[in-house]
Amino acid sequence: MPVRGISGPSFGINDANMGPYSTPRCSGRAPKVFLGVAFLYGMIDRKHSPLYPGLRSLVTVRVSQLNGCRFCVDINSATLLKRGVPVGKVEALDVWQQSAVFSDRERVALEYAEAVTLRSDAIDERLMERLKRYFDDDAIVELTALIAFQNLSSKFNSALGVPAQGFCQIPRREG
Repeated sequence: MPVRGISGPSFGINDANMGPYSTPRCSGRAPKVFLGVAFLYGMIDRKHSPLYPGLRSLVTVRVSQLNGCRFCVDINSATLLKRGVPVGKVEALDVWQQSAVFSDRERVALEYAEAVTLRSDAIDERLMERLKRYFDDDAIVELTALIAFQNLSSKFNSALGVPAQGFCQIPRREG
């Protein structure tokens, strides 16, 4: 079944559990592009990153929310929970500014993720000073790369209309 008129092979990736609208199936139309993106993701989301796995997942879910990518929110929320982040944080992520469940380190990373995603020319010295309280220069570069990657991924999937696949089943909050 095509995604917004695009069909193609999944070039050997088993996406049977992902349904007919999967990123691998869409990316099968351009395998070199997909392999490049997959390689980039592997360099960013690795075991020895200066960013702990839960923070990386918080950032990817928040960027996905901002870009309206239901597939990315779904799959990255599942990863977030798998990495041991409490359900309450996942549920509060869209209102993180008003929630007491996030650490100061997570707050500044989320603030930076929003600034990069929504208007990177608005990043000022005060925000960079706050970032440097919690992250060294290498970690800031990695955080920026992660945010840029998730913007690419979520905009790609959203533009192609890739829907959520049910990876993460968290009941919606009332109100």
